[in-house]
Amino acid sequence: MWFIKASGKRKIVEFIGLSIFLIFFFGPLVNLLLLAFSGEWQYPEALPQAWSLEWWSFVLQDDSIVRSMWLSFLIATIVTLISLIICIPAAYAFARIQFPLRRFFLFSFLLTNAFPKMGLYVAIAVLFYQLNIMNTFTGIILIHVINTLMFMTWIPSAAFENVHRSQEEAARDAGASPLRVFWHITLPMAKPGIIVASVFTFLSSLDEAEGTFLVGIPDYQTMPVIMYSIIADYPSTAGAVFSVILTLPTIILLLAARRFVGAESFANGLRMK
Repeated sequence: MWFIKASGKRKIVEFIGLSIFLIFFFGPLVNLLLLAFSGEWQYPEALPQAWSLEWWSFVLQDDSIVRSMWLSFLIATIVTLISLIICIPAAYAFARIQFPLRRFFLFSFLLTNAFPKMGLYVAIAVLFYQLNIMNTFTGIILIHVINTLMFMTWIPSAAFENVHRSQEEAARDAGASPLRVFWHITLPMAKPGIIVASVFTFLSSLDEAEGTFLVGIPDYQTMPVIMYSIIADYPSTAGAVFSVILTLPTIILLLAARRFVGAESFANGLRMK
């Protein structure tokens, strides 16, 4: 009887905890959706008094906003491809080759996320001024790549480490060349981790605002950058519409990545070995 009561109390506590989590997690998203489609919503009403698509039309018909969307997705795509080309060989080397200062170099990829980003970007901007790549597309790509190195190094490195060497050795014994073994054995087995790293890289680039603002203004305005002016110059409904547009790709890609990764896999990707 005591066990049944304790089990019942535990379920109640778990239910309350889950409810609080759902409220804090989904509450802002629900409020954002309601605000984006509201025509009139005044406190203390729980729901909008009128519904409207006026600000959706405003956002989607503004040429500068549409250009910022295309620019954001273009930059994120290019950054992801460049990061793949640069970081996959590095991740493989970190996973399979023991060399001096290996742990130090692997740890150094965390430095871009270990300090306030604006301070880091100001230091990089000084270098960019000397190289004459401020307010250029190249400068924006470089600042985004620097910001995404951690994802494209740590997560694929863990994925390569999880590929058993015995499988590669079996293919070598069968006469396959090292390149063929990597292409047909190692890379396909590490593909889930690489896909997840690519998703995080794409989303990180898509949401990058501070570096783009510092390096690209005034000629290059991505979605996060132009969102600042929308929030400052227009009603909150316009900002909510733009926030939904900015958030939607994140939700879609994270749901797509969910089939490839779990909490344990992601933790392994951030573990120094």
